[in-house]
Amino acid sequence: MRCLQFDVGNSSAKWRLVIDGQVTARGSYRKDDAGAKKALLACAAGLDAVWISSVAGPTGEAHLASLVHEQWGITPWFARTEARSADLVNSYAEPTRMGVDRWLAMLGARARNGARICVVDAGSALTIDLVSAGGVHEGGYIIPGPALMERALLLDTDRVRFDEDVGYDLAPGRSTAEAVRHGIALAQVGAVAVALDQCSEDQPALFFTGGAGEALQGLLGRGGTYAPDLVFEGLEVMAGLAGL
Repeated sequence: MRCLQFDVGNSSAKWRLVIDGQVTARGSYRKDDAGAKKALLACAAGLDAVWISSVAGPTGEAHLASLVHEQWGITPWFARTEARSADLVNSYAEPTRMGVDRWLAMLGARARNGARICVVDAGSALTIDLVSAGGVHEGGYIIPGPALMERALLLDTDRVRFDEDVGYDLAPGRSTAEAVRHGIALAQVGAVAVALDQCSEDQPALFFTGGAGEALQGLLGRGGTYAPDLVFEGLEVMAGLAGL
């Protein structure tokens, strides 16, 4: 089976091509990036299925669906957040209001570990979700990611300005650049640490995903598993449940 899979965010999309269970190609896509579009359309001469996780709006989803249909003649399947997927139970009164990427990341982690879990997705936003050993979503947190934090700080202050390219660290900053970047790191790590400290003695198994997930895992220093394809893994689980 030749399956093209997408993880569509607010501004760009990640994709991977899976042939007979093996990832054979991957990349990123922006509709205004000609090179990225060319690479995507050249990834396979033919496909059997296209599966999409998307938090984009209707216009973005329609554009991608049209692109896929024009190139391969396939109508893609879009995963949607459900009240229940297998033994994973949603805590939202209106399940569809939960971003499908969060739901799929939990589903992917649940497939890896049937104990209590905490899924940390560090992307444009930092999301933290807890799932009980019984599969019930205990709740979660949505926090601005590093880029959004920095942008908000620069937009709403006049004197916080810097040109240095400084990394994220937990040491107290000795320049404005360090103070901002290290402060953001402290906020991100602190959020995850406090969320974990709120848990009972039954500490969850930690899963990290997202572009900044591995760095956050290292800064936090509490172990866990970095799984960059966790949303894709959940997408495959949900597709299986749908009989695709």
